[in-house]
Amino acid sequence: MSDSSEYVPPKVWKWENESGGKFANINRPIAGSTHDKELPEGKHPLQLYSLGTPNGIKVTILLEELLALGHEGAEYDAFIINIGEGEQFGSGFVEINPNSKIPALLDKSTDPSTRVFESAAIMLYLAEKFQEFIPNEASARAECMSWLFWQMGSAPYLGGGFGHFYAYAPEKFEYPINRFAMEVKRQLDVLDKNLSSRQYLCGDDYNISDIAVHSWYGSLVLNNIYESAEFLDVASYENVVRWAKEITDRPAYKRGSRVNRPWMSDGIAERHDSTDLD
Repeated sequence: MSDSSEYVPPKVWKWENESGGKFANINRPIAGSTHDKELPEGKHPLQLYSLGTPNGIKVTILLEELLALGHEGAEYDAFIINIGEGEQFGSGFVEINPNSKIPALLDKSTDPSTRVFESAAIMLYLAEKFQEFIPNEASARAECMSWLFWQMGSAPYLGGGFGHFYAYAPEKFEYPINRFAMEVKRQLDVLDKNLSSRQYLCGDDYNISDIAVHSWYGSLVLNNIYESAEFLDVASYENVVRWAKEITDRPAYKRGSRVNRPWMSDGIAERHDSTDLD
């Protein structure tokens, strides 16, 4: 890799397989499947194909919250998709998500079955399907949607920007680390100021925006992701830390955050029945 001060972009960019650091073997500039592989199907109406990343746990936590409220139709099978091995490029997965990113959901309770991809789209679909964790009043709903899509627009700066250059890039460069650290700290300040006068992001009620934002920013302030807690001084965002701890203490959070996470001491690779988490 050339030093940043000497690099001159070519007139036409070309793909170099060896570039990309830790994820070079799975990142590519083209879409579509690389191999034929059908997806397994379980017995429940909802089939989830995912991995317990910050994006993946959003859906399993929401599903466990719905089940805790007694919605039997929210029963689900969660199959693991090993993105490190390129399983997201299998033909069956690409049929459900042409973008080849986890999570992806197949709802077999509809005729024909409904595919949903992108974590926020899945959360919104489930919240509307069961009429839970989403406000009905117009202004409150708009606030919820604003924070939900704030997360979708902001997290790439945290994961793909800061996380990549601070933790995963083959070399460390001051400019991108400073650029993305500044933006992540600005985002934390946005959250901290909002939560200074609210229990949850939208007020008194916990909803899908809290689940979505917590998966990234709650994990950041509590779990030292990218080993960056000291570098970012996350403890100084006291309102975010308080909010994050309250959500982490929810029983459904504890259950959902264990799914598709075999690397955790109490995690499970797949979930096909509620007893798998008991």
